[in-house]
Parts: sequence; structure tokens; C-alpha cells
Amino acid sequence: MSAFAGVDVGTTTAKGVAIDERGDVLATAEGGYELSVPRPGWTEQDPDDWWAATAAVIDELRMGAGPLTGIGLAGQMHGLVALDRDERPLRPAILWNDQRTAAECAESEALVGRERLIELTGNRALPGFTAPKLLWMRRNEPELFARIEHVLLPKDYVRLRLCGERATDVADASGTLLLDVARRGWSEEVLDALAIPSAWLPDLHESPALVGRSADGAAVAAGAGDQAAAALGVGADRPGPLSVALGTSGVVLAAQERFAADAEARLHSFCHAVPATWQTMGVMLSAAGSLRWLRDAIAPKVAYERLLAEAAAWPPATEGLLFLPYLAGERTPHADPAARGAFAGLALRHDRGALVRAVLEGVAFGLADSLDLLRELGVEPSLGRVSGGGARSAEWLRIVASVLELPLERVVVEEGAALGAALLGGVAAGVWPGVTAAVAAAVKPGARIEPVPEWIEPYREARERYRALYPALKTAG
Repeated sequence: MSAFAGVDVGTTTAKGVAIDERGDVLATAEGGYELSVPRPGWTEQDPDDWWAATAAVIDELRMGAGPLTGIGLAGQMHGLVALDRDERPLRPAILWNDQRTAAECAESEALVGRERLIELTGNRALPGFTAPKLLWMRRNEPELFARIEHVLLPKDYVRLRLCGERATDVADASGTLLLDVARRGWSEEVLDALAIPSAWLPDLHESPALVGRSADGAAVAAGAGDQAAAALGVGADRPGPLSVALGTSGVVLAAQERFAADAEARLHSFCHAVPATWQTMGVMLSAAGSLRWLRDAIAPKVAYERLLAEAAAWPPATEGLLFLPYLAGERTPHADPAARGAFAGLALRHDRGALVRAVLEGVAFGLADSLDLLRELGVEPSLGRVSGGGARSAEWLRIVASVLELPLERVVVEEGAALGAALLGGVAAGVWPGVTAAVAAAVKPGARIEPVPEWIEPYREARERYRALYPALKTAG
């Protein structure tokens, strides 16, 4: 029986899974790397750290699963990897959560026109996206900018080292702000307006396409950005199931049969990892990252399980305590890199458990903002399929289900983005005829979490107060 692997090149860890044709897990592995913050609001990494971690992960998967027939890659989106003529990085990669490019975002929208940019790319110019980072290099590092020969996204640099091919997929390329998302091709109009040479960009493919082979002959798929791959990993390959990711960031994603951009670009509209389909998603920048921040700040040696147990002792809406999860700015629904987090409604009765519960609820309210916008576009999900580290907490899932007023469902294999990448590797290797067949064969539903009926009304009331906080803070600022 064939074995194939997927690796998700994340923000702090490369996670890998090897599966067989039934979707049974044969091996898992992971390897970490450092995140550099050279200045406030800046985030960078050495691309060769990704490759070293990924190579070690693939070797470990081979040891556990045997020879690999196919390999798929997923990864953090938007990061800028600028290469010289020898295909070596000119500088550390600038990551998805880097906030240095506010001026370049304004410049991009002025050069293309905001409405036209949204019409073409499905998105506004946001600091995390790739194109404004190139404009930042041109302005601030002109000598390095002049030496650029190639531009890649994070997982695509790993593929270059794995099989020698400069390529990307349309799902990941959708987050560069350089793709005509409806047409699924590079936008010459945007490239010309921003004066970015098209020769720098890699060849474009659909996610399951075979683009190369590793040294030992494994088929290497084009792959996908982490959220598109995670959607496959939970079975959101088609309209109906919603992908709800509770990772460092939080994502609510719906697969769609046509390109549908939000006119105000509060949502992201990207190509999906299934050919001829699209995805629309809301993204909050600090989901499980908010819980990690709180733990590190007030209880760095306390296990998450204990903190979550303390949170469970508090009633829904935490007796009026609210948390805004805008610790690193926000995308959906505010598109505001200057947004900041806050606790409101603190009282003497509130203890550490209350703070934790408020964080869990604040993240759930942020996810609900995204779902509201998706429903405005006509999305009516049947249920949410959950992934990410936060999905391991039954209490948090009960909160999210009750706030969204939507049943949630875990899947048997938790490595969502890595599993989705593995499915793409299997399609590239010819194990399955297409992505939908791969999802049907390998993605197995797990436990179902229903909304708690008596929590719904308290959360509706708390959400109204939550939504009033951001405008009030903006006015106060």
C-alpha cells in the first residue's frame, strides 16, 4: 500500500504526517525553528531553517512509514522570500504577521485603485500580504531589491530545496496581492501598476498538480497555503461544511463554486485547493495566540488544561467581563493593523479563570464576526469542522459552537493542514483521481459538539457589548 506525506511549514514549527490510502496515520513528526522580532511589529525567519526542519521531518516520516509515493507541502502564507540569481535568500523572510508596511499598503491601493484592487485580487492591501513587502524593500533596502531575481512564498522555498523547482499554487498565490483570483493567473495590471517584474514570479499550478520529484522519486505536489490545506484536512473541499481553525490565528472558511469578493474586502477571497473552486474566509490574527499570550503573561508554568478547567468554573459571558483579541492588529472585520486588545468589565470577583474564559469567549466572538460576513454573501453552513491546537479543548469548542450557533465536528486526524497537504501529494502521485476523491477516502469525522442551549442568549447579549467596544476604543484613542 502506498504511503504519502504532507508537511505544514508553520510559523514556529514544521509538522508532518504520513498516511495510507485509507487515511490511516502511519507516522507523524515535527521540528521547530526560531522567530525573529528585530523591531516592534516586525517578524522574520531564516528560510533555511524551514528547509532544515522540513528535511528532518520528511526523514522521520520515511523511517516510520517507509518509502513515500507522494509529498505535499502546505505553509504559512504571504511571507516574502526574495532570492538572488543563485536562488539564495537575500535577507530573512518577512512573515505574514509582520506589520511594517502600512505606508506601502496605502501606496499599493493608490497605484492600482482600491476598488480595482479588490475586484482583481479579492482583497485590500494589508500589511501581511506579499506585494507591500516588495515595495517596502524597494524603499528601504534598494541595494538588496536591485539583486532580486526570484520571489517565492515560504513553502515554495522548501519545495525549491526539495526538488529544485520554482513553483507555486493558485491558493497560496492568492495571498500575494498579485494574483487575478477570478482568472487564476498573475495579474499583469497589478504587476505593472506596482512596477514588479513578472519574471520574478514562479510558475503557477493548481494545488494537486505534479510539479517535481524528490531525490528518491516521490511525486511533489504544488501544495497549498495553510488554510486551504487545513480546509481539505477537515473535509471543507466543497460548499456545506465550514472550516473553523483555532490556531495561532483564527479562520472561518467556506468553499465556493464561484469567485465572490466582499465589496469592502473585510473577508479574503482566494482560490481554493480544489481546481475551479474558490474560498472566502475571515481571518483574526490572535486566536489561540491570545490564550498563549495570557498564559505566558500571568501563568507561564501552568498547564493549559488547568487554566481551561478554571475557565469552565465561570458562567457564560463571565459576569460581564469581555476581551478584545486584537493583540496584533486585526483583519476581519476591521482591517486595522493598529487595533489593540483590551479587557473590559473587570470586577473584584474576577480571578485567573475568569480572564481565561473571557479570552476564550472573545476569540469566539471574533470568529462570529467572520461568520456573519460569510452569511451576508449567502453562505449557510451545515456545520463547522474544526482544526488547530485550540480544537483540543472541549470547553472552548462548546463556547465557539454556542456563539456561532452552529454544531462543530472534530476529525479523526488532527494534523489538518499537514493532512490536506498529504492528500494533495497522493493526488499528484496518482493514488486518487482528484482532491474530492481524496477527501472522501481519507477524512473521517470525529466527535460532534453541539451548542449549549442555555448559553446562546447570554452570548447574544455579550456579543452586542463586544461589538461596541472596538468603536469606543477607536474614539478614545
